[in-house]
Amino acid sequence: MYTKPSPHTQQSLFFDLAGTLDGNHPLFVLAGRIGWGVFEDAFGKLYSPGFGRPCKPIRLMAGLLILKHLRNLSDESVVGQWEENCYYQHFCGNAQFVPAAPCDASELVRFRDRIGEAGMELILKESIRVNGEDGGEPDVVIDTTVQEKNITFPTDPKLHRKIIAKCRKIAEAEGIEVRQSYARTLKRLALDQRFRGHPRNWKKARKADRKVKTIAGRLVRELGRKLPAGSHWNADLALFKRVLAQKRGDSKKVYSLHEPEVQCIAKGKEARKYEFGNKVSIARTKTTGVIVGALSFRNPYDGDTLDAALAQHERLTGARAETVTGDRGYRGRKEVGGTRIQIPDSGRKGRSDRETRRLRRDFRCRAAIEPSIGHLKSDHRLGRNFLRGVAGDAVNVLLAAAAFNFRRFMNLWERRLSLFVRILLRYFTPPAACHHAYAA
Repeated sequence: MYTKPSPHTQQSLFFDLAGTLDGNHPLFVLAGRIGWGVFEDAFGKLYSPGFGRPCKPIRLMAGLLILKHLRNLSDESVVGQWEENCYYQHFCGNAQFVPAAPCDASELVRFRDRIGEAGMELILKESIRVNGEDGGEPDVVIDTTVQEKNITFPTDPKLHRKIIAKCRKIAEAEGIEVRQSYARTLKRLALDQRFRGHPRNWKKARKADRKVKTIAGRLVRELGRKLPAGSHWNADLALFKRVLAQKRGDSKKVYSLHEPEVQCIAKGKEARKYEFGNKVSIARTKTTGVIVGALSFRNPYDGDTLDAALAQHERLTGARAETVTGDRGYRGRKEVGGTRIQIPDSGRKGRSDRETRRLRRDFRCRAAIEPSIGHLKSDHRLGRNFLRGVAGDAVNVLLAAAAFNFRRFMNLWERRLSLFVRILLRYFTPPAACHHAYAA
């Protein structure tokens, strides 16, 4: 049940949380710049008008999601730190300090599912608005990267052993007695599978791999015979059969049983030849550095992501981008919906020196998106995605981009405040004091 926020924020006559905090703290200033009413109006429609348990305040839940990616925390950590941090509580709309957890960590999962990708895009749009005119630049640079999923490095023996473990759980849940548990056999085969890099152990390990695959196939077929026709486990058995049938050179392979949509992406990196996750398109203003587009894909060609990326940029900023500068991964695209696409090429035929210098300057500006992607991965949880499914991929990248923009605003505020303090000290400090300060 949705409950409207109370207009009375002060609960005590003698104490106010906002009055005890530093009004120049970046998080305090950011809390005053965000239009929380936009979230109240948009997300309040997703709740039942008068039935069920009253919901948590929308500002609280939206604020926790922003803080989670702003500080690179897990759901459990952000809930625990909220209980200890006065600035977190003020950011989420509290007028009094509350020495208790605001909600259970699982409620953040349900709130993400409730507002979905459209709600996360609204948060990203608000983060662009907070940065003012910097987000309205008509020239955009774009690049793609990989958002890795939280899975182990996939190998066929690992998948076959997981199939065996899941088949045992299904049999136990349904009360099915299998002909053989293979517990002792699998323990012996696990010893044979070790140290496969040694020349003497290679054949023994390969033979053990084939035996484990055979055992997995036997259990899957036995469950298929003994389960009823309309069992809800049939979808899992179909996935197991697909894994057992796939070969090394097949396309659209399954790399994880709990995340079957994971893609194997090769970006040509020296350190990581293959990455397992999904492709992400990031659009950034050319000179100001505001992220104005963040979209999740599976594994398409980079040029095929331009239509959706430019459409999202227009939704978020209200204007169509004039030029988009990308790398050679976007070759084959010169114009998309009236937007000019610039990529490096070796040809100068028919091009003036002035045009050549302008293109070189634009391509140097394009390289600035690489450190932005690095900060998204290291500071805002884009490096490894812990959210489940295709919807989790889209939600994680949008929240990471929004946190990047909010962090940019906070950094600008700190720099401007520091500059203002230095100017005040310069003009209001006696000359003798300045001389002694410089001498020290």
